Amino acid sequence: MNAAAFPKPAAEAPAGVSLPAPSAPAPLPRASRLAPLLARAVPPTLALLVLMLLWEFLASGPGATLPPPSKVWAEAGELITDPFYDRGGLDKGLFWHLTASLSRVALGFALSAVAGVALGLLVGTSVFAMRALDPIFQVLRTVPPLAWLPLSLAAFREAQPSAIFVIFITAVWPVIINTAVGVRNVPQDYRNVAAVIRLRGPAYFARIVLPAAAPYIFTGLRIGIGLSWLAIVAAEMLIGGVGIGFFVWDAWNSSNLSDIIVALAYVGLVGFALDRLVALAARIVTRGTAAS
Repeated sequence: MNAAAFPKPAAEAPAGVSLPAPSAPAPLPRASRLAPLLARAVPPTLALLVLMLLWEFLASGPGATLPPPSKVWAEAGELITDPFYDRGGLDKGLFWHLTASLSRVALGFALSAVAGVALGLLVGTSVFAMRALDPIFQVLRTVPPLAWLPLSLAAFREAQPSAIFVIFITAVWPVIINTAVGVRNVPQDYRNVAAVIRLRGPAYFARIVLPAAAPYIFTGLRIGIGLSWLAIVAAEMLIGGVGIGFFVWDAWNSSNLSDIIVALAYVGLVGFALDRLVALAARIVTRGTAAS
């Protein structure tokens, strides 16, 4: 019999002598930990650099109508480096304009989220409600957001509630539709389990319907927050007051194209941050089942 076919027994320590504990695996080098971060950060950085160079080249010609990045920095550098200044009245930094816009978006979007989820649950669970309300929703959701502004101004007589209403009426439709789709797509196995354990009423919705429809609901919320941010910027151009939309319109009236470009950059960054915030909430609530 070949002795090599058998594994060698582990060495035993002599009496009174302890063997050293097995060493812990060596930690990954720092370069390996930074590699995923660099893989995400380098491509968009290079793309942004190329776009900036192309913009600088095209906007520096004699017939260019838009300022190049170098001129934007020279004319509107204060907006970038000091967004917190406040000289009174409407002469404020972009931070204050963005804060005013975000406060309106937060209230209008919160109202649309509550109403949208409630109506979506109703339409998704009741065939009669779906047949009665779905045609109305499909008609109203095609109305452009700014078309609601004159009606809201006539109804509320003030700019602030009118802007909030425009946000609400813009963001509520994707929430309703996606919630209803999520409710109708609850797996039949879940419904059978609920019937076996006799879950009814609020407990059925809380433990079966809402968890199963959560990925759909958060998809609607992500669409809604993006539409809310679009709507408030457009509405503030017409209602005036402090807000990023009013800042852009006021800069246009003053022929400050550099200020407009900086403001639009801030608008895009804030919109991206809002989308990622809702996506993060979706991953936490759904435990990673919602699309990021």
